[in-house]
Amino acid sequence: MSVHSKNFDRDKALEAILLIAEGLHAATLHSISKILYLADKKHLQDFGRLICGDRYVAMEYGPVPSAIYNMMKVAAKRETIDVDWDGIIKDAFKVRSGRYIAPKRRANTDLLAQSEMACICETIDAYGDKSFGELTDITHDTAWEQTGENESISLEKIASTLPNGSEIISYLRSH
Repeated sequence: MSVHSKNFDRDKALEAILLIAEGLHAATLHSISKILYLADKKHLQDFGRLICGDRYVAMEYGPVPSAIYNMMKVAAKRETIDVDWDGIIKDAFKVRSGRYIAPKRRANTDLLAQSEMACICETIDAYGDKSFGELTDITHDTAWEQTGENESISLEKIASTLPNGSEIISYLRSH
């Protein structure tokens, strides 16, 4: 199992989805995935870890957080995780018109560290007004380019896109 998938925090992921959806004008499965990827890269660069610990998959329109995408598909009624968790997700947000994320409640930011919220909010400020195509282009980085379609993007490949990539990779290997 990869470094980050075994550390996935689904409670934190749910709150991150809500926080991003609150910050975007018309949040979609795509925009939430891309904003989270960019926020994760910033958090990895500054703090040496991903926000929710999800695993990214190289898909046609860029990196997609695998478990978080599945959570959003539960709300869209296209996926199921388990009865209890499905209910928690559906109580938190719904998906309208097959792609728009509509929160049913505010994010519980107590579950997110200050650094995580800051990276998410800074990313929303920087990229929240970008179109589908712009977000796709921005996230088609070398980590995505070097990974086959529908394959997991290694954390090392993501780290290698950062200005301090070699330092982050050394840190990840030592922990």
